[in-house]
Amino acid sequence: METVAAERAELRCLEERVGHRFADPALLIEALSHRSWCNEHNSSAANDDVAVSNERLEFLGDAVLGLCVSEHATVHWPHLGPGDLSAVRSAVVSAGALAAAARECDLGSALLLGRGEAATGGADRDSILADALEAVLAAVYLDGGIDASRDVVGHLLGPRIAAAAAAPGAREAKNRFQELVARRFGAEPTYVVVGSGPAHRRSFVAEARAGDEIWGRGEGPTKRAAERQAAAAACVRFAKDCNDRSTVAKEPTHG
Repeated sequence: METVAAERAELRCLEERVGHRFADPALLIEALSHRSWCNEHNSSAANDDVAVSNERLEFLGDAVLGLCVSEHATVHWPHLGPGDLSAVRSAVVSAGALAAAARECDLGSALLLGRGEAATGGADRDSILADALEAVLAAVYLDGGIDASRDVVGHLLGPRIAAAAAAPGAREAKNRFQELVARRFGAEPTYVVVGSGPAHRRSFVAEARAGDEIWGRGEGPTKRAAERQAAAAACVRFAKDCNDRSTVAKEPTHG
């Protein structure tokens, strides 16, 4: 009984971190069930106690996630065109971004993994965390509908959507900044990143540097997001600096 009570308490804590109280907790348990755990459990379970892995929920969750992120970005940033909206969605639904969000709500500690998968660090593996988060979103959708899904996506991914929407081309900006620095300084840019805030809601500030000078600063919910914003700002300053140099060169001399 104590074990069952502890498991229920753990699920309640996870629900609070995710931002949804399940009417049907079985959906959440299915979302947390990795196939490695199901294989071990089903090999010794009775016929009426067969565990189902989270792979089907993961499939549905991918669609739920894409819809909610696309809707959130479209509604909150009406100035963004289709290309920028696509870039925002891609940045937020990537395995790395989802895994980071899963770590922030400590999803890994609640996963049901086989002994081998658990022993090799599966609870902190990007692919497993990202898949599990998608499965949880599907479980939320089946349990509470699209409104509940919107709320959870906003709770877990809202800051990431905002960061991506602020600089939808920032992913390409890092490559562009690297090219500009190589052309002008014959070197590569460097980034200095400082994090702050509690573990579940970290924020980062990055400086993009080249030639012993800070060319851009950026903020974001992850180190990468902050670096990309800093690179985007640096590219803008680089362009302005080049225009200023060009203007000075074209000015006629007197005397």
